[in-house]
Amino acid sequence: MNLYYKLAVLMGFVVVISNYLVQFPVKFFGLSEILTYGAFSYPISFLITDLANRAYGKIVARKVVYIGFFIGILLTLIVSTNFSDLISIRIAIGSGVAFFIAQNLDVQIFDRLRKKRWFVAPFFSSVLGSITDTFLFFSIAFYSTGIPWVTLAVGDLTVKLIVALSMLIPFRLLLGKIKDYSEKSVTSS
Repeated sequence: MNLYYKLAVLMGFVVVISNYLVQFPVKFFGLSEILTYGAFSYPISFLITDLANRAYGKIVARKVVYIGFFIGILLTLIVSTNFSDLISIRIAIGSGVAFFIAQNLDVQIFDRLRKKRWFVAPFFSSVLGSITDTFLFFSIAFYSTGIPWVTLAVGDLTVKLIVALSMLIPFRLLLGKIKDYSEKSVTSS
């Protein structure tokens, strides 16, 4: 299985796991009002998108996003959506909308910054994607529910930004292991 398929399947897996984990607040150290476990896994999706973008360019990176979106949403509906619970349905909708918009934003920003130093594109695309994703997801999923969504969003965003920063390490380590097909993709498109 080549890198493209591995990244697409991994993307779907990360989306499903994150959608499941966002339902559970972190109950240690008094963090239950400001943090869910989904904040720890979701930033990996930006690493996946950025690796696809670096290896193949923005067109293929978008395909990875679309396949990940399809797999993730389909499995989320099957695995973790309780159709008799409005919040569960809102989580599924919020996740889909936020993921689709934030990941496509990440692809576009990464592509525009790809010629800069190695860390510029993945850092800025992940940060702006995380901010967009967090705001959209939490406002769609939890607005007007009585759940402290603003504090949860701020807590999740803080962790997402820390994890996004730490994802620069595997990104850098994997850069030498992937071939940059993006120039070939651009010229043959």
